[in-house]
Amino acid sequence: NGDKKPDVWAFTVAAKTAEGRDFDRLSRKELDLNWDGKVDVARAYDEKEQIVKEALDLDFDGKVDQVNYYEKSVIVRKESDLSSAGKPSLWKFYEKGKLVRKERDTNGDGRVDYWEYWEGDQVDRVGEDLDGDGNVDKWTKNPNSES
Repeated sequence: NGDKKPDVWAFTVAAKTAEGRDFDRLSRKELDLNWDGKVDVARAYDEKEQIVKEALDLDFDGKVDQVNYYEKSVIVRKESDLSSAGKPSLWKFYEKGKLVRKERDTNGDGRVDYWEYWEGDQVDRVGEDLDGDGNVDKWTKNPNSES
């Protein structure tokens, strides 16, 4: 943004190539997206410099709102704190980078009580725990679902 203050910080560790040559391997990167001097995105990288985890402060309040997890740099799970309680209340699961399931704690008791299963880029069915025992009591099928 031209204010002469850093907006991106890269952290490296000493490493060696397969041939034994020394190099600095990227291990973490932090970004200040709104130029307020605070980290808004923190990314962790594996030995191959592939992203494995990303923590995001989406509302710029200084607290992590969402953590994304990756395998071989492909998203596999997102955990979101929708209520600012300091713990996840929404989990999204991905296969080959596509959303396949959502789980949610709608009442803040720390247990999943709402499930969405996705097929072909749309909700296939929804499960709800109505009595708080952690099991689905009611299923609702999407009438437009292919399966």
